[in-house]
Order: sequence, then C-alpha cells, then structure tokens
Amino acid sequence: MALEYIPFNRPYATGKEHGYIQDALDSRYVSGDGRFTKLCHQWIERRTGCARALLTHSCTSALDIAAMLLDLKSGDEVIMPSFTFVSTANAFVLRGAVPVFVDIREDTLNLDERQIEAAITPRTRAIAPVHYAGVGCEMDTIVAIARRHNLRIVEDAAQGIMASYKGSALGAIGDLGSFSFHETKNIMSGEGGCLLVNAPEFAQRAEIMREKGTDRGRFFRGEVDKYTWQDIGSSYLPSDITAAFLWAQLDQAEYITGERLAIWDRYHAMLAPLEQRGLLRRPIVPADCGHNGHLYYVLLPQDADRNAVLKKLREAEIQAVFHYVPLHSAPAGMQYGRAHGDLARTIDLSARLIRLPFWIGLPEQHQQRVCETLGAILGR
Repeated sequence: MALEYIPFNRPYATGKEHGYIQDALDSRYVSGDGRFTKLCHQWIERRTGCARALLTHSCTSALDIAAMLLDLKSGDEVIMPSFTFVSTANAFVLRGAVPVFVDIREDTLNLDERQIEAAITPRTRAIAPVHYAGVGCEMDTIVAIARRHNLRIVEDAAQGIMASYKGSALGAIGDLGSFSFHETKNIMSGEGGCLLVNAPEFAQRAEIMREKGTDRGRFFRGEVDKYTWQDIGSSYLPSDITAAFLWAQLDQAEYITGERLAIWDRYHAMLAPLEQRGLLRRPIVPADCGHNGHLYYVLLPQDADRNAVLKKLREAEIQAVFHYVPLHSAPAGMQYGRAHGDLARTIDLSARLIRLPFWIGLPEQHQQRVCETLGAILGR
C-alpha cells in the first residue's frame, strides 16, 4: 500500500472567511481601511498593547515603513541576526543602511544579546531582534542596551503573534514591531502583515507613510478639510477583502494557537527518546517565554548529512524542509552588510536544522510516522 503524503504545510481556514469576505463585498467598500481593517487594528492593539496597529501587504512592508520612520542615512548601521529572512535586512538596506550581522544563541537560535554591545559603533542606529519560531529574544537585555546607547528597536515578530516574553506580547516591546500573515504563519490571510507602533511619537507619521505619504487618514476623520502629500511613503494598505479573511482568523486566534501548541507538544514528547539517544536536539523554550507553536524543528548531529536525511524523508512521502541560509553568506549579504565575528553558531546550527510537517489537523499518526521515520534514518 502506498504511503500517504505528509506535506510540510497546509493553510488552515476557520470556515468564516467566505462569509466575512461576502460581507465586505456587500458593503460596497473593499479598498483599504474599511470596516474589517478597523476590526483587525482594534484586535491587535487590544491584544498586544501597542499604541497603533496598521495592516500592511506583508511583514516586509511593515519593516519597510519601520526603516523609513528611523530616518536612516547612508552608512548607518542596524544590528540583527544573520539567521533570518531576507526582509529583515532588505528593509534597512533600501534606506542605505548597513546590516551588521551578529551570532545567535545556542538554545533559542535568537540574536545573542551578549554580543550586541561589542558590535555597536558610532554609526549604529538600531537593533532588529528576530523572534525565531515564536520564541522571544532576551528583550530585557536588548532594551537596556538600546537605552544605554540611544538606539531604536525594531522587532521582527513575523512568527510571533500570540507569543510573549515575560508576559509582554512579541512585537510590542521595542519602538516598532511587525507581524506576518503569510499563509505559512499561524494566523494568515494568504499574504499580509502588520506594523506595530509602540513609540507613540511614530504613530501619525507611520499612518502617513502607509497612505502614500498623504494625510488621507486625518481627512477621513474630519481633522483636515483636504488631504495632501506630506511625507515620503508608498501604498501599503491591503484591501478590506484581505482584512475580512484575516478577521476570521484573528477571531479564532485562541483556538488556532491552542491547536498548534498541542501539535508542538506531541512532537516534543515523541522525539524525546531520539534526543536521549543523541540522534537530534529538540527546540528549547526559556521559562519566561510563552511561545505560540509556530513551527517544530530539530537539530541534527554535526556529522549528519542533512540533504541525505531530507531526501530519505521525501522518499518516505514526508515533506520536511531546512530554513534560512545565513544572510552574511549570501551574495547580497556580503555586498550590503558585514559580519561581526565569525558567526560560528549561525553557520553550524543553520546547517543542521530541519523543520517537520506542521499544520492544524495534522493527525497524531502522521506525527508518529514522521518521528519513527526520522529515528530510523538517523539510527542507521
């Protein structure tokens, strides 16, 4: 009998998406900042405590606005991990800034806060921590460093919705934050994102930049009698159809997160024997971090051939995948950024990481098969 294929991801729908999209269509207002956009903004502001939430086309767009708000000049530097998606760096490179790549921690794979201060120069303007897998960076230390050196913090919380650090929502701790609602994320709208404005002084300018550099928002609120070009900006508003889809997901965020955490916990229990045998390392979540079950990864032994392991999993009809190629080793990373130190952990850990199939509805027997197959491959 042929084995059933187990995909890496399967986007989840709550069942309310079609109805809300129809509501948006019936309202005859489907462009940006309609009723559903406002509902999403209110939910995110209430849930995270940010001063202002602004939906965008993507997390990339949210980071782009954040970088514009910092008024970066050519040659300014922004400290970040190399182990992240390209958008973290691109947002600042587009403003003429230089990404300074710092190594990651052994346990969480997050930016190593102990190495930040040594990477600061007179050109440093900001720190961009990335909360990998929905597990928070050591934000108390990062905030303290930023205050000592008068730096801004832009949180890349693309994977961090419904996750927290010491009770504070990820994305709402630094000056600015960002969420992703890409189809691979816990809460999704196909494509989509959100800028979280936590420093109130950025709120009005962020709204203007998001609206093509105009004060259109103030006009619709009756605060000005016409709207005009006020600042740099671009068109970052998603349609209210996208927001309607997202609202169906946000409305079920507690359920979605609970289901993902249950899947994460099952993997964690099933893989404990393999870790005890030294065949892999499971994820580590610090006690003061409330994670959201965004993904489940394992780290292979240093002598393992990751490509061979992935190939054998594919042959067993299991789609597991690697993750980021470190940015400092990429052609654009070498051209536009610089590495602080040898980034030995980034190089080592990124080369050993495998992400396992993970989606709401993933049957427990599928998880068991994934773990048994992985154990058989690594135990040979």
